[in-house]
Amino acid sequence: MKLFSHTQPRKNILSYQPWHIQIDGQWQTLDILKGREQGKTIVAQLKDINNREQAQSMIGIDLYIEKSQLPKLLEGEHYWEDLIGLEVINQQQVVLGKVSNLVDTGANNVLVVSGDKESSSSKDRKEHWVPYIEPFLISVDIGKKQILVDWDEDF
Repeated sequence: MKLFSHTQPRKNILSYQPWHIQIDGQWQTLDILKGREQGKTIVAQLKDINNREQAQSMIGIDLYIEKSQLPKLLEGEHYWEDLIGLEVINQQQVVLGKVSNLVDTGANNVLVVSGDKESSSSKDRKEHWVPYIEPFLISVDIGKKQILVDWDEDF
């Protein structure tokens, strides 16, 4: 089975076991028999996945691991998953939206901040791409579910 890993480095996904998937609302556990890096992907052999049809039935399905398996981060560091859904405001206290995704551009990570899709104002529905680095990133407060940035609402 071929998969794309968001871990850094990519091959670290193989050290987290077991993997979990959700199909039709039901959680299943996948056991890894062996795996290796192949180009920009990971190739893994999974227990009880014995033919091409079984593997193809999993195309597009997200893999999950238990958060307790992840290394502890240093003060001020955050896993991307913990940033998704946080409200983003600028220094003028304007709410830009919520983090809907993060993108690794190669040079740095970028917060994808989506505005209120239900708003009648196109300005409020705007998507902002804010570099996740200083001087643009001022603070992250997981407790308040808020990120403060130095970013103009019109960018």
